[in-house]
Amino acid sequence: MMKTIATKRGVLPGFGLTMGYSVLYLSLVVLIPLSALLLNSTGLTWGKFWDIATDARVLASFKVSFLTAAAAGLIDAVLGLLLAWVLVRYDFPGKSIFDAMIDLPFALPTAVAGVSLTAIYSDKGWIGSLLEPLGIQVAYTPIGITLALMFIGIPFVVRTVQPVLEELESEVEEAAATLGSGRVRTFLVVVLPQLYPALLTGFALAFSRGIGEYGSVVFISGNMPMKTEIAPLLIMSKLEQFDYAGATAVALLLLMISFLLMLIINTLQHRLRKTAR
Repeated sequence: MMKTIATKRGVLPGFGLTMGYSVLYLSLVVLIPLSALLLNSTGLTWGKFWDIATDARVLASFKVSFLTAAAAGLIDAVLGLLLAWVLVRYDFPGKSIFDAMIDLPFALPTAVAGVSLTAIYSDKGWIGSLLEPLGIQVAYTPIGITLALMFIGIPFVVRTVQPVLEELESEVEEAAATLGSGRVRTFLVVVLPQLYPALLTGFALAFSRGIGEYGSVVFISGNMPMKTEIAPLLIMSKLEQFDYAGATAVALLLLMISFLLMLIINTLQHRLRKTAR
C-alpha cells in the first residue's frame, strides 16, 4: 500500500500548487491582455484588416522597426560578447563599477536615454557636431534609432553570455593550445560553439526588446512618416486620432510577426543546444 502511494507522488513536491500559481500569473500578465487585443480586433473585417496591414505607412514603420532592431541586436551580440569576455577573463581596477554600468540601461528610464542620445548626437551635440562636417547624421535617422536600441539591448547579451563564460573549463582551451592551436583558432573552434546558444538568446532578447521599444526611440528618430517612424509610434498616433481599429490592427500584426520570429529563433536555439551536447 505504501509503495502504491509513493509511486503516485511526483518527483517534485507541490507541483500542482506551483503550476496553478504559474498559470494564474501568466494569465493575468500575458494571456488576458493579449486576449483583449484579439477581442478588440473582432470588429475588423478581413478586408479592412488587410487594407491596414498593406498600407504604405504601416509597412514603412514595420520595416524601420524590424531592420533597426535586427541591426542593433547583431551589433550587441558582438559587443556584448566582447564586454562579457573582458569582465570574466580579466581583472582590472574599477571592474565592479564597470560591471555595474552594464545594468544602467535597465534602471535608467528609456525617455531619459532618448533625450540624452538626441542631445549628444544632434547636429549641435558633442558628437553630432563632429560628425556633421563629415556628412554623417545620426539623430533623426535610422542610425540614431539603431544606436538607441543598442543602448537598451546591450545588457541582455552581456548578462546572458557572462554566466556561460564563467562556467567554461579552461582545461579545454589549454588542451587545444597544447595541440598547437592558436588563440584565434581555439576561440573559433572550441569556445565559440559553446557560446552560440547564449549569444542567440541574448540576440533574441535584445531584438524583441527593440521591436517594442518606444521611449528611447521617439526622441532620436524624428518621427518622420515613411522614413523614421517606428511601429509603436504609429500605434500611439492612431490612438491619439481615436482610430482604435487601426491601432488594434497594427498591434495585432506586430504581435503575430514578433511571435513568429521568436518561434523561429527559439527553435534554432533549441537545435543549437542539442548539437552542443
